[in-house]
Amino acid sequence: MEKPRLTYNELIKQHLNILKKLQYNSGLFAASKKDVDTGYDKSWLRDNFYECLAFEVINDWDTVEKTYNALLKVFIKHEYKIDHAISKKPQQKHEYIHARYNPETFDEFWEDWGNKQNDSIGAILFNIGRLVNNHKRKMLKDESHVRIINKLVKYLESIEYWQDKDSGMWEEDEEVHASSVGACVAGLKEIKKIPEINVPVELIDKGKETLKYLLPRESKKKFVDLALLSLIFPYNIVSKRQRDQILKNVEYLLLRKRGVIRYKNDHYYNKNPDGYSEEAEWTFGLSWLSIIYNRMEKKEKAQKFLNMAMRTATEEGVPELYFSNSDVYNQNNPLGWSESLFIVALHDMNEKILKKA
Repeated sequence: MEKPRLTYNELIKQHLNILKKLQYNSGLFAASKKDVDTGYDKSWLRDNFYECLAFEVINDWDTVEKTYNALLKVFIKHEYKIDHAISKKPQQKHEYIHARYNPETFDEFWEDWGNKQNDSIGAILFNIGRLVNNHKRKMLKDESHVRIINKLVKYLESIEYWQDKDSGMWEEDEEVHASSVGACVAGLKEIKKIPEINVPVELIDKGKETLKYLLPRESKKKFVDLALLSLIFPYNIVSKRQRDQILKNVEYLLLRKRGVIRYKNDHYYNKNPDGYSEEAEWTFGLSWLSIIYNRMEKKEKAQKFLNMAMRTATEEGVPELYFSNSDVYNQNNPLGWSESLFIVALHDMNEKILKKA
């Protein structure tokens, strides 16, 4: 006998409970289960930004503020490194702000990684600004918080984020990525609204010029990339024409049955021994598209992608990805980022239904 389908409210509660289990006492979230052996028990700056989005839509400000207070502690602990990068543009990867940390001690992990992830700094500036400006939350609780945010702005200036070749959202090839530059532009625009934070206008303008040149491409090498969806949601910094072109490209070239591939010929979890044409299908791409179309008032398309996302969920949660054209998922299940965007998509659709009723 088939199990009765859960309501959106029940699904939201179920997946919030799964997501909450990934949070450490410190406030930081693991990327996946705390006992997983893939390394996803660690905390990524970017993942914590995305994992908090679910708690924002349900107005769980205690969880959000606990996480962001922990993120600020991470930056303050490594302030010496930020100071060094401000004094002289980093030349080596290890001189950049690291992307991932021990969620209990806030120490960096030293092994070689795609450390240059400028979008993660932009993301955190963006959300701190938004939480202060839009939601009236007191995120900068003392002078040390104001000081470190001002230093993060100077850090982006020093690394010349608008032309800096970083590893991007996927921690891989170093290029100038539109998704990274866009995150920094969005972050600087939002944090600038806080009176105590000094953001030179030209610092934002330089990033805008790069976006004009790159979009709708992700980079010189990549025509289309799943990461470009971030410029639509949550950052909302592209024109309608750019938005529509990005969506068209993503859906035509990257959309698959159980997810969205990150980009053509992605080698990560690629089923084909030669790493070609059997790219892994990332589940959160479906929730991401649903969220975007819901906010565009295109309910049918939003519902279509949410239905697809719901079919990727397992009893454990929403996995990171499925192997190409299969019902086999990888061991990063649940992925915190996938859980969070799934919850936001469910919440958005539920709100539409309640308003209609």
